[in-house]
Amino acid sequence: MPIVQVQMLEGRSDENIKQLIAGITETAVRTLDVKPEQVRVIVQTVPHQYWGVGGVTKDEIKSQL
Repeated sequence: MPIVQVQMLEGRSDENIKQLIAGITETAVRTLDVKPEQVRVIVQTVPHQYWGVGGVTKDEIKSQL
């Protein structure tokens, strides 16, 4: 049973995340020759203040733009 974990910044709509889960499931079914009900997709959203790039948070980067 494939388990796919995705971490991304918060802010995307529930509909976008549902589409992502469906697309990942379809790809796993096609490439791994498994049934859709065997695929698990876990999406974790991370607040911008807890996501660092180059030693600073995404919040800090956004405020510098």
